Amino acid sequence: MTPLYKIREKGKFGFINRQGETVIEPQYYEAEDFYAGFSRIRFNDKLVPMDALGRLLLKHTFNHVGHFCEGLARAQLVLRWGYIDTRGNLAIDVQFDQAGDFNEGLAAAANNGLYGFINQEGHWVIKPQFEWAGPFQQGWAPVAWLKGAGFVDKQGKIVLELPFDKCLPFQKDLAVVLRNRQWGLINRQAEVLLQPQFTYKEGFSNGDFHGGFALAHRDELFGYVNLEGQIAIAPQYQSAGTFHEGLAPVKVDGTYGFIRPDNSTAIPFQYQNAGIFAEDLAPVQVNGSWGFINVKGDWVIEPKFAQAWPFENGLARVSTHTRWAYLDHTGAVVWAEVV
Repeated sequence: MTPLYKIREKGKFGFINRQGETVIEPQYYEAEDFYAGFSRIRFNDKLVPMDALGRLLLKHTFNHVGHFCEGLARAQLVLRWGYIDTRGNLAIDVQFDQAGDFNEGLAAAANNGLYGFINQEGHWVIKPQFEWAGPFQQGWAPVAWLKGAGFVDKQGKIVLELPFDKCLPFQKDLAVVLRNRQWGLINRQAEVLLQPQFTYKEGFSNGDFHGGFALAHRDELFGYVNLEGQIAIAPQYQSAGTFHEGLAPVKVDGTYGFIRPDNSTAIPFQYQNAGIFAEDLAPVQVNGSWGFINVKGDWVIEPKFAQAWPFENGLARVSTHTRWAYLDHTGAVVWAEVV
């Protein structure tokens, strides 16, 4: 799919292409970025899927429609869930108390308080029997029951039974495990590589790996764990971002800089705020204004914006106090909001 970028004109949202040409006219009061070929826009006070041509999926009216995963999106009608396809047709009837996204051909779903797994025809492949279930990754899915947690394979066999409150899906050969709201790591042989010790917070990065490292939070400080399950950088930073392109933004004594995986300083601590590197550039803030630096710390786009976001597919969104704009890697304006 050709990337599309959200724009704003007179309080309404639409989308442009990489060249700054309007593809979907600004007409919606709420719109999300595209994911798996679809945005979701606010229409008649409900979020409705919209494809890259601006067509709304309005064959059925739902309270909520999720993101498309493997060609299906979960959809809620009153208190029950089903799934629609990319044409807006009801692919799986509304019949579940809870429903998750499809991954590796199966989705977790629940009825009467118990979770199992369904296929894309809506048939139970693993009968409801768990108190919680997550998505399949690499052939295994995390599940939880009254006195424990573990993983099942696609035949419903429990392949790991673990003394933890909850497990999260495997990332390569590692999985996050939770006990008393703290997380650690195990491998596929059920060996505990890292005892639960880092703070688990809903909505935060909890053991999610980026660039070979996962952020770890303890005692209000941030550090990093590596893919071997070792503490690579002990928690010591007031704030921290994920590793991208070999560098991560971190905060010490109120200022941001960038570190390497060995915890050496790559770019000195001199910024009020900083974002991640993407496409060789990172947004940073000095004296209240944002610009972009390269991996050497040199300014590529001078700081003159009220806000800046990382580059994605060749463009970065920036804003002044009153309008949005999109820049290319040279800082040239590809599109700007008309106020």
